[in-house]
Amino acid sequence: MNFYNQTKEEVLKEYNVSKEKGLSKDQVSEHLEKYGSNTFVEKKQESLLAMIFGELVQFLNLLLIAAAVISIVASGEVIDGVFILAIVALNIFLSVYQERKASNAVRALKSISAPSATVLRDGKFISIPSTDVVAGDIVKVEEGDYIPADMRLIESVNLKIDESALTGESVPVEKDADVSLKEKTSLGDRLNMAYMSTIVTYGRATGIIVATGMSTEMGSIAGMLNEVEDELTPLQIRIDKLGKFLGMTSVVVVILIFIVGLIRGEDLLELFMVSVSLAVAAIPEGLPAVITVVLALGMRQMAKQNAIVKKLSAVETLGSTTVISSDKTGTLTQNKMVVTRIFDNDKIIEVTGSGYELEGKIKGESEAIDHLTNIALLCNNASIEGKEVLGDPTELSLIALASKAGKIQEKMIKTHKRIDEYPFDSDRKMMSTLHEVDHKKMLYTKGAPDQLLKQCTHYLYQGEVKKIDEKFKNTVELANQGMARKALRVLGFAYKEVDEYSKLSEEEQGLIFTGLVGIIDPPREEVKAAIKICHKAGIRTVMITGDHKLTAIAIGKELGIISKDSQAIDGDEIETLSDEEFIAKVKDTNVFARVSPKHKVRIVKALQEIGEIASMTGDGVNDAPALKQADIGVAMGITGTDVSKEAADMVLMDDNFTTIVKAVEQGRVIYSNIRKFVGYLISCNVGEVLVIFIAIMLGFGSPLLPLQILWINLVTDSFPAFALGLEEKEEGIMDRKPIDPNASIIDKNMAIAIAFQAFFLSAAVLTSYLIGRSINPDDTTGQTFAFITIITGELFRSISARSEVKTIFQMNPFKNKYINYSVLFGFALLMVVLFVPGINDIFRTNVHLTFTNFITAFALGFIPLFGGELAKLFKSVKEA
Repeated sequence: MNFYNQTKEEVLKEYNVSKEKGLSKDQVSEHLEKYGSNTFVEKKQESLLAMIFGELVQFLNLLLIAAAVISIVASGEVIDGVFILAIVALNIFLSVYQERKASNAVRALKSISAPSATVLRDGKFISIPSTDVVAGDIVKVEEGDYIPADMRLIESVNLKIDESALTGESVPVEKDADVSLKEKTSLGDRLNMAYMSTIVTYGRATGIIVATGMSTEMGSIAGMLNEVEDELTPLQIRIDKLGKFLGMTSVVVVILIFIVGLIRGEDLLELFMVSVSLAVAAIPEGLPAVITVVLALGMRQMAKQNAIVKKLSAVETLGSTTVISSDKTGTLTQNKMVVTRIFDNDKIIEVTGSGYELEGKIKGESEAIDHLTNIALLCNNASIEGKEVLGDPTELSLIALASKAGKIQEKMIKTHKRIDEYPFDSDRKMMSTLHEVDHKKMLYTKGAPDQLLKQCTHYLYQGEVKKIDEKFKNTVELANQGMARKALRVLGFAYKEVDEYSKLSEEEQGLIFTGLVGIIDPPREEVKAAIKICHKAGIRTVMITGDHKLTAIAIGKELGIISKDSQAIDGDEIETLSDEEFIAKVKDTNVFARVSPKHKVRIVKALQEIGEIASMTGDGVNDAPALKQADIGVAMGITGTDVSKEAADMVLMDDNFTTIVKAVEQGRVIYSNIRKFVGYLISCNVGEVLVIFIAIMLGFGSPLLPLQILWINLVTDSFPAFALGLEEKEEGIMDRKPIDPNASIIDKNMAIAIAFQAFFLSAAVLTSYLIGRSINPDDTTGQTFAFITIITGELFRSISARSEVKTIFQMNPFKNKYINYSVLFGFALLMVVLFVPGINDIFRTNVHLTFTNFITAFALGFIPLFGGELAKLFKSVKEA
């Protein structure tokens, strides 16, 4: 039921309550039963065992476990199996640890509820815990109070409520119990309502509770937070697909080997051992650990750039982002009101400067401006002392304006002593102060231009006081409309000399009008450049705000988010559209104004529906459901509420839009590096499978043992893979289109590279194996030769893998120091496995090797490097 378009009497009748007596004790119990309690319901948390099981049944983990079991049970290779199971356990631990740290935004939402409420019961006002408030209660609030539940105002006196937690807009809303509203009024315009967890900043009021707990607007947010289900990130989907592909490939190869072996009449146990080797070779055992570590390092790198990423998977998802949906206030704009225009009853004059800085320039002079800046400074209750600012944002902007006219607040309040004040109220929309100036009493007034002009009889024009006529009224109206069209908030200023008075409220007439000022929360300068980078990178920028459509359009155009008015839509228009119509509208709409929390979630869902990877920024409680729904939720670290931070995947410590763009760039770098080491690892796995498959098909036996393969996959390959994950960004990474979320991690180009490298790797290793067997016909010598060649080939190939397109001659091959260290470390480990007694027994490499033998096997390791470079040349010729 929309209580905002019902009269006070109708609402009181609905709940059968008297505004003089409130609810009776019996009614309280009855209403609690009928309408529910004033508490939020939390979604049940998944148990630790359920989380572990969820990770355990991931396809890649199941493959690894299967390989470990086969190694231990069938072949007795306990060390192999324990190694693999340790990797699985580590992977599950890290994933579950991240999930246990996941947000509990509903719990944070509870913490901002009012601790107590003053309610009328049985004719007496009493204080009770806010959780005991029921629908139909008559509640009294005053300055500093939190609203305990949604209520329809019955009486209000100069009431202002800070609704930023709900609507996102920082300027307090003037409320009026007597206002009548149309049937469909957006949340931010419901002036006769007060909502749970918002704060009274001025005045007082009495209202009737019309919704409690989960039925309130805040409860609706809690419900939406509970409804949002965690979905797999693009990387998780890609890795899962890759795991299934590798698993199915290994199964096919194993079956083929078995069939060929059975036809040949080979020993079943020997066939099974070969199958174990193939299963181990096909699976990149080190991949989960490498991805986890690289993402964790990416989190640390982003933290240095003021972006705190809460979830590992979010690091990569940033690189796939196709749309950045940003809140306006404080993210795209400075969240500081600034006077940018003055109308001095003659012409419009520009004012420079930013924020509440006292530096800047008024590009014009007149007596009207002199009077206007006096009024702006003195009819004002805010203050600026150095970097300390106190007071209403609009009044702070007026102090900054006066400073640009050379007027210092501290001195002016001494020479213009305030005698009296008639505070602002929502009925007359004006504020007046009385000052003693050179033994005269001067009344200074500011307020809404239309209301103020009604109280003026004269105006100041080029140093002369003239009588107001219709022509002047039209001139002021045109100036007012011109500023409003540019999304400026307009204030008028007037003054008069007062002789004797009894009530200041009776003196707001016969005033002399001095002009208008236009005020705006201006865009951040650095945001314009960041949005250009986004457009170049193929990323849409969308502005979502609770502000009015006119203001949103002006800011959107200035920032380059939109080029025409038709690209903007407001909350009222959204309400009229069906889901299908809205999805179609979202495709070319980049500004959403006057939106509610439900609208924000609907916008994000619609973007996801058309295939976008959506990032959403916000700082208020109202943003939390959309932050949680988005693929990447980004909360503000300075102005953000705990609720928004809990719901988000990433927190900006500087509240700056440009930091999101830097994070997206870092996400792209990380994904690019993930591609590099995935290609590197998979080509090695494919090469190992080819080596074993070809050798078995030709009747040579297996050139590599399961433990040797495991050592290559987990140790030799893992360190270069880590190093590739730390590769610096390549030029033009933000000139590319966003990563297609539906594309496989192994695309056509990578498949070509893997095929080339696997072929050359298998050729080199088989050649080495046969040379070894020709020197000594036992398998051990041939396997040792193959072991040396494959490790050498992998280490050299990591240098080539630093770029998917540039050859080693087009880049500095030794620039990545981590690759250099990993190659040297890999060779050191090879020497240990080959020549340290005891260890070479475990790996069955304890054979006599001459220097010539070693150099022969070592030199063959350059062949895979050649294959990697040849693949790049083939791709470049093919693309040309």
